[in-house]
Amino acid sequence: MKVAVVIPCYKVKKQILTVITSIGSEIDKIYVVDDCCPDKSGQFVLDENKDSRVEVLFNAINTGVGGAVMHGYTEALQAGMDIIIKIDGDGQMDPALIPRFIKPILNGQVDYTKGNRFNRIESLIDMPIVRKTGNAILSFVNKVSSGYWKVMDPTNGYTAIHRSALQQLPMDKISQRYFFESDMLFRLGTVRAVVRDIPMDAKYEDEESSLDIKKVIVEFTPLYIKAFHKRVFYTYFLRDFNVASIELILGTLLVIFGVSFGVSSWIESASASIATPTGTIMIAALPLIMGFQLLLNALHYDVTNIPVLPLQTFD
Repeated sequence: MKVAVVIPCYKVKKQILTVITSIGSEIDKIYVVDDCCPDKSGQFVLDENKDSRVEVLFNAINTGVGGAVMHGYTEALQAGMDIIIKIDGDGQMDPALIPRFIKPILNGQVDYTKGNRFNRIESLIDMPIVRKTGNAILSFVNKVSSGYWKVMDPTNGYTAIHRSALQQLPMDKISQRYFFESDMLFRLGTVRAVVRDIPMDAKYEDEESSLDIKKVIVEFTPLYIKAFHKRVFYTYFLRDFNVASIELILGTLLVIFGVSFGVSSWIESASASIATPTGTIMIAALPLIMGFQLLLNALHYDVTNIPVLPLQTFD
């Protein structure tokens, strides 16, 4: 298989050449994507680089990390690359780990691999507390929205993907900025790609965290909610209809009925200054309990409904 590396570049002029020279011989092509960098990283690579595998791509406007990676992905697919790795140009992702990321894909076990900095507790010592907290919360929310319940560290940008999975993704619809990594997992989930975490150590220098919790909450929350509803619809009502679909429908209806009936009965009794009859309370409580149990069963089904057959097996 032909293997390529995509490196989005924005203000990484000091580190980019070191990253390139650290990439091993197992890589056939290296795409450096200058995302309208004010430091002209792309031109710097053209002037100073000696590696014949490198091809520099330029974005006319700053599209964000997602837009830069999509540009590199598109060029790699057109060049016939089979596996495409994405690493950052700031030197925080060790190119020596590339064989670890591509091995499961080469063996036909998975379609997509991504880094997980939470596997070894020792590696988290130097991770800023803001990133620990933010990534832990985002990991759980991403599990719910993407359906990959065994995947951690969704914002980790060290990834590798097989062309068969990439070709099935709507690349023009994938988020181009900070939500890019999370959106990739959501899109991969909709096509039932097999995803695996690759343990790696967290590596940080003295830079401040760019993870703004307030910004993440404001911008990511509606995106995650939208992704969750789309995933549920695609998985349990459009592509398939199974026992979890029935549990979702009945459970939701029973909960809505129980809450609506209970609230309206309580308001009616409170306005009349009388105690709510026991029978009325039971009529509201029983649907709530049954609905909640059905939704829990649907959740259990969803947790176990993880893709196991790689898309590349169909090629």
